[in-house]
Amino acid sequence: MDLLIEPFRSGYMQRALIEAVLLGIFGGILGVYVVLRHLAFISDALTHTVFPGIAVAFLLDASLYLGAFVAGALSAVLLTVLTRNRRVHDDAALAVLLTAFFSVGVVVVSRSESFSADLTALLFGRILAVSVGDIVQTALTMVVVLAVLAVLHKELILRAFAPESARAMGYRVDVLDLVLNLLITLFVVAAVKAVGTVLVVAMVVTPAAAAQLWGRSIRSMMVISAAIGVVAGWLGLLVSYRASVDHDVRLAAGATIVLVITVVFALAFAGSKVRDRLAARRSPPVGGEVLVSPTTAATGAGES
Repeated sequence: MDLLIEPFRSGYMQRALIEAVLLGIFGGILGVYVVLRHLAFISDALTHTVFPGIAVAFLLDASLYLGAFVAGALSAVLLTVLTRNRRVHDDAALAVLLTAFFSVGVVVVSRSESFSADLTALLFGRILAVSVGDIVQTALTMVVVLAVLAVLHKELILRAFAPESARAMGYRVDVLDLVLNLLITLFVVAAVKAVGTVLVVAMVVTPAAAAQLWGRSIRSMMVISAAIGVVAGWLGLLVSYRASVDHDVRLAAGATIVLVITVVFALAFAGSKVRDRLAARRSPPVGGEVLVSPTTAATGAGES
């Protein structure tokens, strides 16, 4: 037990763990909406479009949070506007915004004398350097985002599964899209100092993708996804610390957390394949087909 607890006796590791737990819960719940809407690539684009705002704030010694939010909010609005035009495909709009914003960020950072160090910090984050103020910002952002998700849960789920029905019922689908894009941006802003703009998308998409393999409802997906995020955050910090201290192998803490999340997804995927094969073997085939009772069929149709 001492091997599991001892690394977190120091202040910087405790702050990193608190930040990782908050981001695990935050990204785990938000990620379910992202996965259900098939917005993984959009999330990835939004994580890169905050880069110029962070770069400008970094060089001006201003708030990274504010700089990232301004750039992210602008990109979210532009993305929503561009995708409303049927003559501009979603992937084209994403590519234009991602490359344009990211290029601006690189140009800004390149004017700094410590270009390499600054770029590394912005791209890959430094979770071990988070302060109490960073933790408070993350917690407040999480509360705001989860409150909005709770209020708009029904509308966002309806938008995900039946967009035409949502329009027929009078909901502004474009407004719902903008709101979700802004919520994703807020998570990116909260997490960028810890894991950087390159890795932050993994904390949103991967836990939710793993949860989708095992969750039987949206609520269970959220619980599983948040649990994966929390456990991966703790385990990633632990592995990074032990490798660095005990074996003199330097492992970036943020990247290690992402790798742990990826391993969990791989295990969940493999486990789901085994489960499906076992379920197929239990189903008694008759004449080369699997019999389904009328009750089961009716239940399945109702759930669909």
